[in-house]
Amino acid sequence: MCKSSKKKTLAAVISPNRRHSNSHNLKSSSLNFSGETFTSGESSYIKDSYQSSVSSKASLTSLRESLPEHAHVYDFSEISSATNSFRSIQFSKSSSSTAWKCRLRGKEAIVFQRKLRRKIDSDKLIERLIPVCRSHYTSVIKLLGASISDSYIYLVYEFVQGASLENCLRNPRNPNFTVLSNWMSRIQITTDIAHGLDYIHHSTGLNQCFVHNHIKSSSIIVTESELNAKICHFGTAELCGEIVDVEEEERCLDVKRSGSRVMKFEGTRGYMSPEFQSSGVATQKCDVYAFGVIILELLSGKEPLKYSVGGDGGYVRVSLIETAREAVDGGTGALRRWMDNRLKDSYPVEVAEKLTKIGLECVEGDPSKRPEMGWVAGRISKLFLESLTWSEKMGIPVDFTASFAPR
Repeated sequence: MCKSSKKKTLAAVISPNRRHSNSHNLKSSSLNFSGETFTSGESSYIKDSYQSSVSSKASLTSLRESLPEHAHVYDFSEISSATNSFRSIQFSKSSSSTAWKCRLRGKEAIVFQRKLRRKIDSDKLIERLIPVCRSHYTSVIKLLGASISDSYIYLVYEFVQGASLENCLRNPRNPNFTVLSNWMSRIQITTDIAHGLDYIHHSTGLNQCFVHNHIKSSSIIVTESELNAKICHFGTAELCGEIVDVEEEERCLDVKRSGSRVMKFEGTRGYMSPEFQSSGVATQKCDVYAFGVIILELLSGKEPLKYSVGGDGGYVRVSLIETAREAVDGGTGALRRWMDNRLKDSYPVEVAEKLTKIGLECVEGDPSKRPEMGWVAGRISKLFLESLTWSEKMGIPVDFTASFAPR
């Protein structure tokens, strides 16, 4: 049963930086998007109480002990032992990685095996690991450390109980069922992802701007019971050598002009921006594009790209972006028909229309016309607050029970 703390909600949305905390030891500060609005005096009281508790010596000591002082560089033998020489049952497998659930140094973890795109020595690995492992944000799954062997890198992330956003929206056993049948759960997840990606792109706490490069619905974990969203694979692109620095990018462009071959990185169909498809170079604007696709997925429940059988027996390509544009151009009636019917027409139509337009701004073909994640996160927070007002006015319950069991 999800019993969310209502007073924490508004403070967390208005001040997202307050969520830069360890998700286990400071769980009370995590973002729970089910609640009610409060007066400025009550919000001030919440803020003062929070600051007072964090400033206490005991809280600081507890927080300091919960944060790693350095990034873990695991011996390959330690990774091999934890996974039973990689004979343990695989947690997941894709074309780009294989994962095992195991225990490492007393913690439940997920070990991802990925191919190294560029050679990296131990000193460079530590240099890249430190800022990523310093990240502490409730919407980002924490990287604990890494190990290198031959041409592979093993990335160790904390284990989070839940299911991927992809499976929550499109249950493979029952397409008519979704755990996200409540509008507030979807706007909550949208807000979580937006602030998490904004943290990755712009957080001064990391003293570095990152590109995620793996934003897609299968890389978002929806936590069980709370239905919060957490972004997976933060740091993967940086540590695997998928992100190039300015000098290397210029060198790649020179090689292209000379007619030589340049390695291009693969992306996921439906989430790749046009410029990434042509150049293979990932930027923050590529992340914004992928996030725009996720917004449209959350609204419609449909996959980004699919092929259906046409009247002549051939295959017809159906793009979620194109159908979203048609729905917005067609007016309110067209938008209602495009929205996920499993929401049972119970959502604030104006908010849904505004959110759809934000998603379409994020997937603009020209990257210079796409907004920054800071702007997107701010706009979505406002839409969340509008959704709260709508739910109170309509008497929609915001406390609900969720189960990920197949129906």
